[in-house]
Formats: sequence, C-alpha cells, structure tokens
Amino acid sequence: MPYPTQPFILIVDDNPTNLSVLSAALKAAGYKVRMAVDGEDALAQVTRHPPELILLDIEMPKMDGFETCRRLQKNPKTEGIPIIFMTALADTENKVKGLSLGAVDYITKPFSAAEVLARVKIHWRLKRLTDTLEQQVVERTQALEQAQVQLVQQEKLSALGQLVAGVAHEINNPIGCIVGNVSAAQDYIKDLLDLIDLYRETFPQAGTEIEDKLEEIDLDYLREDLPKLIQAMKDGGDRITSISKSLRTFSRADSDTKQPFNLHEGIDSTLLILGHRLKAKENRPAIEVVTQYGELPEVACFPGQLNQVFMNILANAIDALDESNQRRIFAELKANPNRITIRTRVEGEQIKIAIADNGYGMPEDVKTRIFDHLFTTKSVGKGTGLGLAIARQIIVEKHGGAIAVNTEVGKGTEFVLTLPIG
Repeated sequence: MPYPTQPFILIVDDNPTNLSVLSAALKAAGYKVRMAVDGEDALAQVTRHPPELILLDIEMPKMDGFETCRRLQKNPKTEGIPIIFMTALADTENKVKGLSLGAVDYITKPFSAAEVLARVKIHWRLKRLTDTLEQQVVERTQALEQAQVQLVQQEKLSALGQLVAGVAHEINNPIGCIVGNVSAAQDYIKDLLDLIDLYRETFPQAGTEIEDKLEEIDLDYLREDLPKLIQAMKDGGDRITSISKSLRTFSRADSDTKQPFNLHEGIDSTLLILGHRLKAKENRPAIEVVTQYGELPEVACFPGQLNQVFMNILANAIDALDESNQRRIFAELKANPNRITIRTRVEGEQIKIAIADNGYGMPEDVKTRIFDHLFTTKSVGKGTGLGLAIARQIIVEKHGGAIAVNTEVGKGTEFVLTLPIG
C-alpha cells in the first residue's frame, strides 16, 4: 500500500494562536497541514480531502470535538483516521470520554512541540502498520479462499475423472464383445441367405406352406434390410468405442511429471464429450465446429489439466453462443450459423492454440476481468467464476505458457493458448 512521503495532518481548533503554533511545528517536521476552525468546517474538509491524522480540539463553538469525533467514527470512509484530542481539560472523565469515542490519544494545553511531534509520529506509524496488516489479512484471506475453492474443484475433477475412467473401462468389455461379434453375425446371416437361395434353386416347388411363409416374412425385404441393420449395429458399436476412448483420453490421470501428449486428441475428446451441447435445438441449428489443425509434435504436459482447460474454454464458447442467440431469430441463425473455430500451429519453440466463437463478444470492462478469481457474467447458479481463472493458472503457472483473449462486441471472442513444446 503506497503512503504519502509527507503525511497530511488536519488541525481543528477555534484558537488562531494554537493553529499557528501547531501548524508551524508540524510543517517544520515535514508534514503537510490544513486547518479548520470548528467541527463543521472539519467535517467538510475531511469529506473533500481525508487526512492521515486529525488533531482535534474539544471545546469549540457550533460543534465540539466530541460530536465531531462521533460523526467521523460513524462514517465508514473516515472511521479509520486516527484522532488525537487537544484539550485544556485535565480531568479523567473527559479523557475517558474522548478515548471511548474512538480517539487514539490526547495532548493537553499548553502544548509542548516535542510532545505533539512525538505523538503524531507514533500514531502515524501505527496507522501505517495497521493499514499494512489489514491489507495483508485481506490478501491472505483471498488467497486462502481461492486455494480452498480450487482444491475442492480439483478434488471434484479427480473424482469425476476416476468415475469416467471406471465407466469407460466397464463399457469396453461388453462393447468389445458386441463389435467383435457383429462381423461374425454378418457372415452367419450371409450363409443362411445363401442356404435359402440354394433350397429355392434345388426345390423350386417348395409347397404352399413354405411359399406362404416366405411371403409373410417378406424375404426380399429382409435380404435388403438385414445388412443395413447389422451395419447400423456396427456403426453404433464403433461410436461407443470412440466415446469410451475419448472419455479415457479426457480423464487421463496426471502424474507428478509431465508426459508427452497429442493435443489434438485432447481437443477432439473434449469436443466429443460436449457433442450433446453442439447438436441442434428447438431454438437454433447445430453449432458448427471447424478444426484447422497444423502439424504438431507431442507436448510434454499434464494432459488431464490441459483437457480441463479445453473443456472450460469450449463450454464457455457454447454458453456465449447460446446467450448471443437470444438477440437473433431462427432464420438468421440458419443463414449465419453459430461456429466455433479451432486453429493450431507451431510458432518457433511454442505451440499456439486459438479457440474462437462468432458470438456477441464482450465489452472491455469484462475482458479486463475475465481471468479474475470468482468473476463471472453468468446468472447465479450457472457459473462459479473459476473456469477461466483455473485455466490461466494451469497454462501460466503449471506449464509456463500464456493465455490471452481477443474480443470485439458484435464479432465474437478468441482465446489464444501458448505452450512451450519442451
């Protein structure tokens, strides 16, 4: 916290002689000084230009020092200003009253310049120490809260990763059996159909009962449709296998050291998991995803953490597009569909990953705070304000990279990730 090199002291006294003596002594000691002749004048000056410390006389016309102190203490903007009472009253009752109202000290008249300067110096130093400690408490509290929230988030992600990996493993065995048997089923069906053809050629007059059955089951239709059904089953099995692989890629557990990782696989697995959010809805067509991948080497990184970054940025892009759609009608969306574009390239010893959407974009005041801890533009319950803050921490602190945002209202937003190759 920056402090003025020449602290500003406000002297409040209705006696011109006292004002002159105190002002001269304080200025000679290097303080900046302003003066007020009564409580009302003091309150007005404090509002315009808060001092670092106030020397306040008790006995004054219009508003005495006690009432002035009381009002200063009630105002959150001025309650922290140290107040030293000045009084000719030496009785204990007035001293106690002044201290109980919030004053930090008192000096008695006639003044000793050395005593005044000593007390002002002490309380100015105490004020600085108090402010510094309060600021440190705020910073430590914020850091602790952030660490706690991130720890909870990481634990949730770890538990989710274990769950997803377990589900993917459980899917693999039965789906492997299904996919492996589809080809055999195709061969068996072909053999059965060939056998039927052979019977029909060998016994063209099969009898009324067989002919009626062939007509009932519509053999020609079965012959045409069965291969399609089998192929659909095979395609569905392959799709489930692909999803399972993507789940395992996305939930890949990180070790204590960086591992070589194919970034494109991480992005693709994230897109597959988000596929349900990209599909067409009642109020909008499907969100198009355009990938323009360069030739990338494997990167030494923490794969699970980077997948989390991809998830946060892509999910935010979908949220931004859905929000921008509220300003557009379906016909306009169909003519100019929502789009997310992902570009990757090698640039020197670094890899650049740009993820852009053609949504509404964000204003400058949001852009400057977008990576702040707990900052979110989403409504209560729809955003934690952690996603991009954690993304920045992962990219910058964990991987020695950089993350930047380019945005323009009405044109969309682009996040650019920079990662070292080694």
